[in-house]
Amino acid sequence: MPPVELHGRHYPLPDRPVVLICIDGCDPEYIHNAVSRGICPNITAMVETGFSSIADCVMPSFTNPNNASIVTGVPPNVHGIAGNYYLDRETGEEIMVNDARMLQGETLLALLSKAGIPTAMVTAKDKLTKLIGHGLEGPCFSSEKAAQTSLEQYGFPTVEEMVGRAQPDMYSPDLSLYVLDAGIQLLKQKKSQVLYLSLSDYVQHKYAPGHPESDAFLQAIDQRIGEFLGLGAVVACVADHGMSYKTDFTGQAQLLFVQDVIEQQFGTGSARVICPITDPFVRHHGALGSFVRVYLKDPENIEAAAQFLRNQVGVLEVLTQVEAAHRLDLPVDREADLVVISAQDWALGSKCSEHELSAVQDQPLRTHGGYSEQRVPFLISAPLSEAGLEWAKTSRLHNYDMFFVLLNYAL
Repeated sequence: MPPVELHGRHYPLPDRPVVLICIDGCDPEYIHNAVSRGICPNITAMVETGFSSIADCVMPSFTNPNNASIVTGVPPNVHGIAGNYYLDRETGEEIMVNDARMLQGETLLALLSKAGIPTAMVTAKDKLTKLIGHGLEGPCFSSEKAAQTSLEQYGFPTVEEMVGRAQPDMYSPDLSLYVLDAGIQLLKQKKSQVLYLSLSDYVQHKYAPGHPESDAFLQAIDQRIGEFLGLGAVVACVADHGMSYKTDFTGQAQLLFVQDVIEQQFGTGSARVICPITDPFVRHHGALGSFVRVYLKDPENIEAAAQFLRNQVGVLEVLTQVEAAHRLDLPVDREADLVVISAQDWALGSKCSEHELSAVQDQPLRTHGGYSEQRVPFLISAPLSEAGLEWAKTSRLHNYDMFFVLLNYAL
């Protein structure tokens, strides 16, 4: 059969099981640390005998734009998803991006399923199912909603019945492991041939590489990778973004509330700051990230506000609407007046009063969104062909290249 074409790329139809795992928030240091200590044998084998590299995720380094990029093979200026949360300029409404209304074009998952390849998508967070599962003709569900999801057409009353245990707590490592266990069952029972499995970054927000909790989590993922390999699948692991501490040397969070400082300078109501990291899982990060969007009431203040923000401690870069779209491959018509990106060890918020800071005080703050969280692991259990190695050597590798490399070059 002819390959599937999407956004100018060709994807041959696979003749074997293919599993792509998006390990949410997996900074490359988690992989390096685990491999160096020999605690994850299957991941180590991917590094040593398959293909391994470090790639860039798209900016902002948040969940929604990167998952959308991975399943479309292109950056946000093509597929249209530029954050988890945005401001509708026309209505003034703040909207959670939890469906496909802003998605431009189709996803590879949908096209593979329509081409007759049994394809499934399982996510930890339900917010992604309607977005990246748009158009998919196959199993599409989240572990967050496992108890409420019927799989009768695939032979099971509910997801819980298929997996064999109850829906996990949304703030637990098991939210992610449940995704993998569901994928194993779908593959075992030949319900799916291509699987996209997107995990949660709960553990990575709380625990750094080498911590016993993060070790246990990565080892549990590694064990399930082994099960996929044992079922004859080629397995790929990538991440939607990395993760960084946002603290000083004492472990205290370093925070800049951008709307507060703008209003102190330009007056109350002079701006609205949107934190695109915002999603229903605020206990992970308190809606604090490394990237915020600024909408100014008076356009004449744009340049003055940009210069003012560039002088704030903790700010790495301030970009105008056109600069952000051009440099970060973002859709210009959906961009804010200003984009603010923090230094590696700082986090940004809107107004202090709008953030639940107690949610992130049990551990030193770790979060993402900026350049410092852009590097991600890129691992495939099989080696690449000579053409694939040449392509990888001469290209700037992105996480959204994974399906292209996997289907075109993995041996």
